[in-house]
Amino acid sequence: MINNGYLGMVRQWQQFFYGGRYVATPIKSPDYVLLAQAHGLMGLRVTQRDQVKAAVEAAQASPVTCIVDFRVEQEDSVYPMVPAGADLDNMIRRPKPVAAEEHNPIFEIGKDK
Repeated sequence: MINNGYLGMVRQWQQFFYGGRYVATPIKSPDYVLLAQAHGLMGLRVTQRDQVKAAVEAAQASPVTCIVDFRVEQEDSVYPMVPAGADLDNMIRRPKPVAAEEHNPIFEIGKDK
């Protein structure tokens, strides 16, 4: 699962269409790794890019169902998205990269903490 610590789609709508006024979207629980393990599944958490390959390989090799909790930036957005009431040809696509001196809060920066 892609986990940004928010109800991601709702947070993205609040960012794009409501000026970043976030209400009732942060998710503090559950711990998906512990929840998977409590049900006899394999649970893994990925917090850095260099952990991705090992986690995917472990999940593929597991004899039981595996839940991988991929932690991503809280402000990451998912594209394309279609605004309410819009036709598919009016979808919002991923923005083009901007120069380093500019800041675009809806562009993935791809840096690990």
